[in-house]
Formats: sequence, C-alpha cells, structure tokens
Amino acid sequence: ASGPCGPLSPPLLLLVAVAACGAWASEITFELPDNAKQCFYEEIAQGTKCTLEFQVITGGHYDVDCRLEDPDGIVLYKEMKKQYDSFTFTASRNGTYKFCFSNEFSTFTHKTVYFDFQVGEDPPLFPSENRVTALTQMESACVSIHEALKSVIDYQTHFRLREAQGRSRAEDLNTRVAYWSIGEAIILLVVSIGQVFLLKSFFSDKRTTATRVGS
Repeated sequence: ASGPCGPLSPPLLLLVAVAACGAWASEITFELPDNAKQCFYEEIAQGTKCTLEFQVITGGHYDVDCRLEDPDGIVLYKEMKKQYDSFTFTASRNGTYKFCFSNEFSTFTHKTVYFDFQVGEDPPLFPSENRVTALTQMESACVSIHEALKSVIDYQTHFRLREAQGRSRAEDLNTRVAYWSIGEAIILLVVSIGQVFLLKSFFSDKRTTATRVGS
C-alpha cells in the first residue's frame, strides 16, 4: 500500500487513508505475534509535522515496544512496554522514516495493535480561508462544523478501541472464571467421594475371630 506522500509498507490488515495535497493520515490495526517485530516506512518531506499515536487493543498485559527513527537512523522516539502513547515531531530532513512495534519480550502472547500516523497539516476547508478578508457567516459555520466532525471521529475511534479492549478483557476474565468453576466442581466431587468412602469404612462390620479355650 502507498500513501500520497510515499510508500507505506508492509502489507496491512486494515488501512483507512485520508489523503490531501499536503496531508494524509492512516489508521491501521494489525496482529503482532509473540517474539515478533513489525516495521513501517514512510517518505516524509523536510519540515512536515507528523503525529504517531498507538494503542494495544488485545493480548497479554496490553503493552508493546515502539521505536521511531529518522533517515539517518537517529532514534526520535523510544518507549518500552507501553499500552498507549502519542508522539508529535517535525521532519528534520527529507527521507524515509521508520517506526517499529516489537513484541519480542513476549514468549507466547500475541498482540493486536492500533496506530494512527498523521503526516502534514489538514488543508483549509476553503481555498480562500487564509485570505485577509473575513469569512462569510456560511463559511465560518462550515469550518466550525468541519472541526467538530473531526473531533467526533477522533472520539468515536477512541471509544471503539476502548470497547474492543474492554470486550477482550471481559472475555479473558469469563474464560478464567469458567475454568476456575470447573476446577472447583472437580475438587468438590473428589472430596465428596473421598468422604463417602471414609465414612463407609467407619461403619463397616469387622470380622472378629473368637478363640475358645477348652478346659
């Protein structure tokens, strides 16, 4: 897959791209297996403002390692075992920027990771929005509605992620409770059978032998 500002790789499970002349954003959800590392690359022009936001939706303790490097390999951002975070930077030079998510510290738990990578600023809603003269009442209302809708989209995304994370935790808790209940039932059954046999041994007739001594 590729964005308007350059290639975005590797293949993705979910990609929602919003493109414009100088700005675009991608919202991606992907599976990160245990002992695995997934990297993405993007061509970014110098002076472009970018924002990387990520969150672990399911798996383990809901944490992941994240690392962002510039074209020279200089680390711009690095966090270990984070559940969610956001980082904003301005590209210092032209080139391919690389950001990676690592689950190498986990030996058997795979993760589901969501990230939103925004490149550039949103273009003005109207070509003449930056003009010297004031906007008309209709234009001002449209700009306000546009900004409000963007906020609604952001809130909806975060609520969907929280709902998915909460559902995952609830299902995991339900599974643990089910296994614990089955284990308790088995223990109670074994204890009950043991008690029955123990009590039975107390009241069973014991054979006694009488020895008669003749005179």
